[in-house]
Amino acid sequence: MNRNYEVEYCNLELRFERRQIQNLIRELIQEGFSLYWSETDGTFMVSIRTGRKLVKLHFEKVNDRYKIVGDYVIKDERLSELLEKLINDTRGHAVVKRIKDRQIVIENIMFGEIIRLVEVSGMEHRIIYQKKPCVTVEDMIQAFQSKRAEERVHVVRMELDYELARLSEALEKQDESLIEQITQSLNELRLEMLQLEM
Repeated sequence: MNRNYEVEYCNLELRFERRQIQNLIRELIQEGFSLYWSETDGTFMVSIRTGRKLVKLHFEKVNDRYKIVGDYVIKDERLSELLEKLINDTRGHAVVKRIKDRQIVIENIMFGEIIRLVEVSGMEHRIIYQKKPCVTVEDMIQAFQSKRAEERVHVVRMELDYELARLSEALEKQDESLIEQITQSLNELRLEMLQLEM
């Protein structure tokens, strides 16, 4: 075990089924870790001995699944590899800080995928990797130049007038099912008007 090796896991957002926690326990035992676990109505706790340290993983029950809770500092490479495999397998979110020889590498992970990698050395930091956003500058320019919203405003106004005229007729005939149907379509038009900022 490397004495300078340290990994901190923050803002963990991992969700598990009970079976996945049992598989984790099985993998830990196969890797040779000494551990024990306990379970209450709302929590499941796995305590893992790594050298002189005891790492306690807390799982909180949410409906019929479990969610890992807390921040963890791991100084064992094998355990940190298992935890990262877990983040990837559950497509979870986390901030992982690797501390080695006065240097920190910070990984932002979303849905099991690294979206940003930053290296911090003293007062300096540099972005090693950053996932490209899904929306490009060209997409934004095209959206701003689009006339679709202005054209749709006129159509929505005409549809609104038509639906209000139909509602008036349905009220005169006292046709409850038609009134309900028209009211639903008017609500949909109202939502579209809000989106178009009319």
